[in-house]
Amino acid sequence: MKINISRQYVYILLLSVSLFLFVIIFSFGILIPKGKLYRESRLELLKENAELRKYQDFHDKTLKQLKELQSKNRHVITAFGTAFSPDRFEKQHKSFFSSLRVSKIARSEDEEGFATYEVNTTSQISSPKNFYNFLDALNKSNWIIGVNFPIDFKRDGEMIKSSFTMKVYTDNKDKNATASESVAK
Repeated sequence: MKINISRQYVYILLLSVSLFLFVIIFSFGILIPKGKLYRESRLELLKENAELRKYQDFHDKTLKQLKELQSKNRHVITAFGTAFSPDRFEKQHKSFFSSLRVSKIARSEDEEGFATYEVNTTSQISSPKNFYNFLDALNKSNWIIGVNFPIDFKRDGEMIKSSFTMKVYTDNKDKNATASESVAK
């Protein structure tokens, strides 16, 4: 029995077999190893996305907390940026005292990233209540001021003389301005 196959069928059969062999070689040679690499990369990407989500949540919580603290403490933040002026201090707080004198500002060591200044103050008051009102007014002022103890009170007739030192805290950006002022003098 003679098989009568046309030449076209033979070409199509050879082409089909060669394409089938190409697909098999391509699959086992390239696709399957790359697929394994793809699965490993996909698992690594899922882990990194989970870690990214965790850090993004932490960032969002921290940013929310920062914004709340900034809005809650806006007065304190602006007070740290305000430069201390002895003349302005005397004008603002002169009403609490019969006489108020602020001596020259002396820069002391920086504390925890803030520039600090020592200010010596002498005053005359008619009653200790005025001094406590002054301390309340310091809390509401435009500067961050810490009154150092001891506070000396001495009776002088009808008046009470008081002397105390204060530390004025400002942002460290004042450091360069103060240094340039001292060089200019």
